[in-house]
Amino acid sequence: MIPRLLKWLTFLALLIVLSLLGYGTYLYSQIRECAIHDEAQHADAIIILGAAQYNGHPSPVLKARLDHAYDLYRHGYSHTIITTGSYGPDENFSEAQVSTTYLVQRGVPMANIITDQGSSSTYASIQATSGFLKAKGWKAALVVSDGFHLYRVKRMFADNGITTYTSPAHDSPIEIEASQRFWHSLREVVLFAGYRWMNL
Repeated sequence: MIPRLLKWLTFLALLIVLSLLGYGTYLYSQIRECAIHDEAQHADAIIILGAAQYNGHPSPVLKARLDHAYDLYRHGYSHTIITTGSYGPDENFSEAQVSTTYLVQRGVPMANIITDQGSSSTYASIQATSGFLKAKGWKAALVVSDGFHLYRVKRMFADNGITTYTSPAHDSPIEIEASQRFWHSLREVVLFAGYRWMNL
């Protein structure tokens, strides 16, 4: 009796593993497809998701996002930019404030930038910016981040009732380096699956 039960339990475990692997493979392909697809179009605001800053200066990853968002702004996709990101280990500068300063130095008027430095995670940033957009009666956002990040971000915004167009920062060191691109995308599989599980 026990060997037969063990056989069925092993079979069931194998089915679960194969199912999870299939789901993970599907998610990975969706993440990578979103990562290379630029949906840039006119929106109520351009939202830049934060990344590390070093002593008041954007990291190479954050700089790539900012430069890409600046190009979108300059080409008239929106007149408003929202910068996001809280304080990391350096309590003197937030990611959002460093981003705002960088954009102002490039010629974007301060009046055209909204700085959200109170959100310490992707999900918190999306909730905060979604609330702001709704309060203004705005419905659509053009979101800039690294490509690997955008599949999860788009669905989080959708869950908050915001229409989202994504535009990846193609010059980010993460997307340029194959091994970094792979591992960050694989991490997104886990993060997205966890997000979906927590929001069932």
